[in-house]
Amino acid sequence: MWLGGTAIVLAACGGGSHSPSSATVPLPTHSPPPPPSPSRSPRPGPELPVVHEWRPDPNDLAPDCKLTAVRRIEAMGKGSDTALQVIFAQYGGLLSDSASVLVVTRSWRRHGHRVVPGGHTFDVRLSRVPNGWRITAIHPSVPGPPARVLTPAARRVLASNRVVLPPAGEADIASGQVHDSVLGAMLTLGASYRVGVSVVRSGHPLYVFGTDRLSDHPQGRAFDTWQIDGHPVVSARTSRSLVEEYMHAAAAAGSYNVGGPYLLGAAPQFFSDDTHHDHVHAGFTT
Repeated sequence: MWLGGTAIVLAACGGGSHSPSSATVPLPTHSPPPPPSPSRSPRPGPELPVVHEWRPDPNDLAPDCKLTAVRRIEAMGKGSDTALQVIFAQYGGLLSDSASVLVVTRSWRRHGHRVVPGGHTFDVRLSRVPNGWRITAIHPSVPGPPARVLTPAARRVLASNRVVLPPAGEADIASGQVHDSVLGAMLTLGASYRVGVSVVRSGHPLYVFGTDRLSDHPQGRAFDTWQIDGHPVVSARTSRSLVEEYMHAAAAAGSYNVGGPYLLGAAPQFFSDDTHHDHVHAGFTT
């Protein structure tokens, strides 16, 4: 896998709480090389897209935690022949002393006379330290190869302009490992909303963060929504009624477990916590 113009060898995941559809990036033990001299001639070839630094929303919880994770991923993806844009950063888990930040990205790599698009979702693990947050591990998504045959629901989601998927989410569905219950709910919701999906299967922790309960995500039985009709779930400017209506609609579309910034009813149908302050989770039993 290419990050920041450098080939990084990914160690295979052993037990632990990250997804089997992710791998581990060894954390660097030395300082990155200095930036190239301004006098160096630009590299020939096609132009890479212009990217912008991601910024937390004013309504984000522990924004310094997200920034620590995002800035590391942005630095890893920046190179003379590579560019990386962070689409969104959401919590995979947020506790008092530890966190999982899921950094959703789109990337580009210059290869000869072509620019090759790509992207991953990175599960960045952090621990709280006296002066902020320290990164302890990075697990990039590994969705798996494309399936030879996809269900009609998978083909419809991939072709839809109402369900907006990040690169890792597209690859998850193209791998054939996402249940039709999830895909059907995406299509149902997409009939009424423009659904901005952040995480589907890969790049998510294997266990519900801080517990020994398996998450529905790595099993292909869940998806997260970070944007509804173009409005970020985390933003204080987004109508509460819009988010609540969407959460109820997710339940009506078949989700047995809907989480978000507002508690709408009893568990397991609805739940709310700090982790889901910035997105809506929809989980399915089959």
